[in-house]
Amino acid sequence: MTDRICIIGAGPSGITAARNLRAAGLTDITVLDRGHAVGGNWVFDADSGHSSVFETTHIISSKRFSQYEEFPLPDDAPDYPDHQTLARYFQDYARHFDLERHIRFGRLVTRCTLRDDGRWTVASRPDADPDAEEETETFDRLVVANGHHWKPRWPSWPGAFDGELLHSHHYKRAEPFRDQRVLIVGGGNSACDCAVETARVSARTDLSWRRGYWIVPKFMFGQPGDVLYNRVVQRASWVPLTLRYRAMERMLRLVNGPNRLYGLPEPDHRFGETHPTVNSELLYFLRHGAIHPRPDIARLDGHDVHFTDGTTGTYDAIIACTGYEISHPFLDPELIDYSTGPVPLYRKMIHPTLDSIAFVGLFQPIGCIWPLAELQSRLLARWWTGRWSPPADRETAIRDELANPHLRQLDSPRHTITVDYPTFRRELLDELGRA
Repeated sequence: MTDRICIIGAGPSGITAARNLRAAGLTDITVLDRGHAVGGNWVFDADSGHSSVFETTHIISSKRFSQYEEFPLPDDAPDYPDHQTLARYFQDYARHFDLERHIRFGRLVTRCTLRDDGRWTVASRPDADPDAEEETETFDRLVVANGHHWKPRWPSWPGAFDGELLHSHHYKRAEPFRDQRVLIVGGGNSACDCAVETARVSARTDLSWRRGYWIVPKFMFGQPGDVLYNRVVQRASWVPLTLRYRAMERMLRLVNGPNRLYGLPEPDHRFGETHPTVNSELLYFLRHGAIHPRPDIARLDGHDVHFTDGTTGTYDAIIACTGYEISHPFLDPELIDYSTGPVPLYRKMIHPTLDSIAFVGLFQPIGCIWPLAELQSRLLARWWTGRWSPPADRETAIRDELANPHLRQLDSPRHTITVDYPTFRRELLDELGRA
């Protein structure tokens, strides 16, 4: 087929989109990526201005549920590979399927304009040169796979802080915080990883939680947590999701005990109503006195931080691990803007009215994105080659999807794109079965 396709992003979602579109016969593909290598955030970059993992990052879903179906991770890879292993894996995937010749690195996409004929004018420039002249190209179809972990969501507190205030986006390694007094804000995976790592070198590390969170150890009963959970799902698929999650709550209370034993607030919500935090070291560090729990911040005053329980701490640095905004700055916000509110896409991919654009990987599973992005990409390839069609009334189908999410989560920007891994996988496989 002769359609020209532009894919934004050469991370895990972008490369599987390129692979599956090519496999379906759509071979005129250009992938634009601002980085210098395949892998997206998994290519470690010490420059704090670029999105990348921490120096010590390991994946939080096990390899069995993080690998592409048609390209498994090496047999000798550990259950939870580090970022170097994963970056090599994505680069091996791109070489194996001969994708590198389609990728143009160091290109920042600045504008994507929908033309009257339904095609797209894509403008880009060298990422390293903001004064460089833009280059424009016209494509028949556009795949957005730029990820949703790159634009920091900054918190707002009364007062002012005189020390170093940074977002976890800019945190790369613990060494700059050696012998400092550090306050980590947040209860998600990045926050707990930051707390554990800085605690190894800091004079003191405190961890501020606004609410209680569910802490999931990486291993339970000798199995990676997601392996155990998915085995339960396979054997008891008839059990409603809410009951499965109630069983998970009981298991976590059995394995960890209550949060209060660690000085942490108890969750004020059911398991699944927020993203669980996967960490096997946090509770250990708390009980060893290497990390000190704190409640929510009330106000800032110089180097002092006043907390809601009336206590005060003095810090050299605050690391705000407060998540990311969904952002597509290259798209006209009058046309597409998912920065607030629900994301109205069929199967988290297909626009209600536009046939020439698709989003791959714009969801947050309780599990790993990449195998699901692979299934999305297969479905996309079948759609754009005429072997599958979305519902005739897409807008109604999308409204139904939004009204019946897999999980009833807390109303916050962080939870607009959540899916349950086994449920979403089954939905995508069902769609592929109709192709």
